[in-house]
Amino acid sequence: MKNILFLLVISVLVVSCSNSKHVQKVRLKKNINRDWQFTFSSETEDFSDKNTDGHWERVGLPHTFSLPYFRSESFYEGYGWYQKALTIEKEWLNKRIYLEFDGVFQVAEIHLNGVKVGSHRGGYTGFEVDITDAVKLGENQLAIRVNNLWDAQLAPRAGEHVFSGGIYRDVYLTVTNPLHVTWNGTFVSTPGVLKNEAKVNLKTEIANQSESLKNITLKTLIVDTNGNEIAELSSDETIKTGDTMVCEQTSDVIKNPDLWSPSNPALYKALTFIYENDTLLDSYESSFGFRWTEWTDDEGFFLNGEHLYLEGVNVHQDHAGWGDAVTKAGVYRDLKLMKDAGFNLIRGSHYPHHPYFTEVCDQLGLLFIPENCVWGIGGFEEDGYWNSSTYPVHEEDMAAYNESAANTLQELIRINRNSPSVIAWSMSNEPFFSAMSVDAEMKQLLSDLVELSHILDPTRLAMIGGAQRRGVDVLGDIAGYNGDGATLYRNPGIPNMVSEYGSCVSDRPGNYTPCWGHVTDGEKPEWRSGHAIWCGFDHGSIAGNMGEMGIVDFARIPKRSWYWYRHYFRDIEPPVWPEPGTPKSLQLFADKTTIQGTNATDDVHINVKVIGDSGLHISNSPDVTLTIISGPGEFPTGRSITFKETTYNDIQILDGHAAIEFRSYEGGATIIEATSEGLESARINITTMGEPMYQEGITPLVKERPYIDYRLTKAIAAGEPVKVSDARPSRTNSAGKSLPSLANDGHKWTKWQPEPENGRVWWELDMENFYQVDRVEFTFVKAEGAELILETSFNQEDWMEVAKGRYMNNGQTEMVFNINDKTDVRFLRVSFFTNQTLVIGEIEVFGNVNR
Repeated sequence: MKNILFLLVISVLVVSCSNSKHVQKVRLKKNINRDWQFTFSSETEDFSDKNTDGHWERVGLPHTFSLPYFRSESFYEGYGWYQKALTIEKEWLNKRIYLEFDGVFQVAEIHLNGVKVGSHRGGYTGFEVDITDAVKLGENQLAIRVNNLWDAQLAPRAGEHVFSGGIYRDVYLTVTNPLHVTWNGTFVSTPGVLKNEAKVNLKTEIANQSESLKNITLKTLIVDTNGNEIAELSSDETIKTGDTMVCEQTSDVIKNPDLWSPSNPALYKALTFIYENDTLLDSYESSFGFRWTEWTDDEGFFLNGEHLYLEGVNVHQDHAGWGDAVTKAGVYRDLKLMKDAGFNLIRGSHYPHHPYFTEVCDQLGLLFIPENCVWGIGGFEEDGYWNSSTYPVHEEDMAAYNESAANTLQELIRINRNSPSVIAWSMSNEPFFSAMSVDAEMKQLLSDLVELSHILDPTRLAMIGGAQRRGVDVLGDIAGYNGDGATLYRNPGIPNMVSEYGSCVSDRPGNYTPCWGHVTDGEKPEWRSGHAIWCGFDHGSIAGNMGEMGIVDFARIPKRSWYWYRHYFRDIEPPVWPEPGTPKSLQLFADKTTIQGTNATDDVHINVKVIGDSGLHISNSPDVTLTIISGPGEFPTGRSITFKETTYNDIQILDGHAAIEFRSYEGGATIIEATSEGLESARINITTMGEPMYQEGITPLVKERPYIDYRLTKAIAAGEPVKVSDARPSRTNSAGKSLPSLANDGHKWTKWQPEPENGRVWWELDMENFYQVDRVEFTFVKAEGAELILETSFNQEDWMEVAKGRYMNNGQTEMVFNINDKTDVRFLRVSFFTNQTLVIGEIEVFGNVNR
């Protein structure tokens, strides 16, 4: 094999708390998702004000400001307070006590008993807060203020997703001895791993927060996939009081390791024990795997020495109703859907995901590329909203923004560095959507992040995700080209993949199609490592219909394109599609009927289908309501939810099928009924295991949360038209050697010279977002005269003429078409009718962005 750029030898691990007797004695990690209260607030209100005004709502975590959320491009921006009574046991008072957050969007200020004990800036990575010095015996008052305000100095400054605030991931109370393994403090690697032998290297970070020097023994047991001990590592260490040190251990050779791969996700464990004499001070469990990877510039990607083409999918995190506040069970269902369709790679678009996300990739055998939240959006505007320049345009914001991007990358890697599924770290997505005035600064940040990732994790390469513009592809070890980068960058001479391709803009059921011809037309050159479809799931988007590009819809019901991929990858025939009929009854079913625990790490996915008089599922979609008849639990809207057939992207029933996730914070039996006027109803029983038990008539019921469609109730102000053509994908029917991208490269002095065929040539622009086109400006370099017709399209299939005219060579080089049609469109096509020489310096398209 020639030109191999880099050989990655990686191990992996996902840190978790064991239920073993050893761990329970010395370390406690307790989920505290239950029994919170929430209220919105203003910037000037302090907690004492909110504590007395009586406007608190009883909630559980995960929670979002936007609850319930159904894909609106508008969402609440501001402040919210969370509070909870936190009970501290007597035996904890001589220990260290921490709060562990898996994610809060995006600025959190933590107060205990009226004292601010910590804060965190950054919405996508977990963090730890030491509350030891602020606790008291018994009941403590925990209060957390959160805001999701756009911040010029905080990554991300832009993106196509939505940016709802809240404590939207799990929270834990952790109690350790003063001497302990730090938060995510182990780094497991397997240097020199081969098919027949390997070693384990373990770096363990230990903090001594006791009042004296400690002489300790660090013992690590390596346990195989069957639970058998296969290696023991032991070392004696001395740690001064107040110090934190990293202790390194390396095992002897382990013969014939069970290699981790998508077809064999074999996970090992490193069990860490810290002793002072014979006293166990701490224990810690780390999951990892044996495997190695190679990214090459000429032969693609290799796993464990064997070539593997990466068939990937981009994944956003939000779900219907619950928004970003998704349970671990919801995370698992998402990844299982992608695995079941036959994909082998997940790209974590476009921010760090829940730590459990990586753990499930490990378990299911899905390769994973996590991504930092340096994120851009086309058609960016002035500072002030989530469609600003990726990189700050004002010098006073640059240093803080750079620090924010570095901090998030550091936390991303620390949390996920032991996972065998992680095959590279992505620094960004489309960072080139930055103002030209800060091009050099944007590129320097990317280079600095790549260097930082190599320091934090020497075992993996760094990718520049969305690297198809302005030369950012060469700044990392791997280039991830989005969209037209698949055709513009032919054999770029560096390890590469198509990090986004597709996509179909459709609501369910959609068409039985892959949305991208390169999947089936053999477009898999040997130098390309793989490609990833945009995208796996419909999601909320500030760009509206941009979130309607999934192969699975927002409620996690597959579209027909999902079945196409499953057939293509796994040779499983699609089901019989439902057809119209005479509705008779409803069918109610779920992915399971038992919820394990009352802390909303588990839930059930409830589905309802319309059944015809033939007894089969039909495509008729009458309004259907799900109601909790008795027992605990809630939908995102409260104790009931109604699905309607509608053209808006809210609470839909489509193709005779609707679904929603149901969770419970109390134990007991729940009866849910599905009803629709004139149809036979259906019921399903759901059992929630755990305490406290629900008591009918005594346990407070969840507040009803009617859905508010901000698109219908809030004026969406349109800003000044922005240029939406620079460096966007363009194509033409011209067979000439002049690239169509020269017509929209941002430079009027470069020239596009097409060759008309039969007196006509067309040029087409993908604006990569949905805009109301305001005007199109042409700069002609040479033209004897031409008839022009301008058309726009929502889906690149149905075209609408919006303007036409004639260019006359009368000494004027510029021509402007004002567009009166205000339809949201993504594509624009210009047809030139001429038999004369045609040379164009630039085609500039301006559009309005609604928000």
